[in-house]
Amino acid sequence: MARKTVPWRISRRIGRFKGDRRLLAMLALFAVLIGAWSWLERHPQHNPWAPLDLRHPVGWATASKLVALKDDADQCRAVLERSEVSFRVLETTGSGECARSDRTQLTGYPLAPDTPAVTCPVAAAMEMWRTRSVEPAAKEIFGSELARIEHLGAYSCRRLYGRDDGPWSEHATANAIDISAFVLADGTRISALGDWDGSDKEQRFLREVRDGACGVFATVLSPDYNAAHADHFHFDQQSRWAGVCR
Repeated sequence: MARKTVPWRISRRIGRFKGDRRLLAMLALFAVLIGAWSWLERHPQHNPWAPLDLRHPVGWATASKLVALKDDADQCRAVLERSEVSFRVLETTGSGECARSDRTQLTGYPLAPDTPAVTCPVAAAMEMWRTRSVEPAAKEIFGSELARIEHLGAYSCRRLYGRDDGPWSEHATANAIDISAFVLADGTRISALGDWDGSDKEQRFLREVRDGACGVFATVLSPDYNAAHADHFHFDQQSRWAGVCR
């Protein structure tokens, strides 16, 4: 039996239809890409290519942008200036694994008992964490302004957990800070050690500020992590993205 052939006019129409479908698919994809780019332009906190501004909300791209600043102190300080954050640069100090070439001190930050110099990416994250997480949580949960944030230190020339060998701590270059408590304007004090398992309000506040820190720091360790962190939150900006939030 002879095989039937498709008339050339029908074949041509079929080919044209397939071509039209491909064109429509490409146009649809182009429209999606344009829409996505427009959305990113309106939401710079999610846009990995948008200049970082610490006054923007915390978004998908925020933490990676902050971590990427570790190897470029000048660019990081430009971010602080763009964001109208008050700071000063201190002289380089230390040597070897504890050399501190980036010593950035926030001059308007409510830390106690003092405001230690840290790396610029830590300083930038601290500022964003305070304004975008700690202060809103204090107002929402306790109805009070934030007065100060208490810390246990930033710089310590040592290896992890004070061991004689092994990896060096991020504290060795002040690329980390340990936060112990929060004091509000009404006198309320909430500490990691005393209130992690405290009242509903205290627990909610501490977990909200911990979770908020996870959006701007590479590593966040809380009392949930281990006994060594029962009395503080550890924040650092490792150059390798760790993504630890515990």
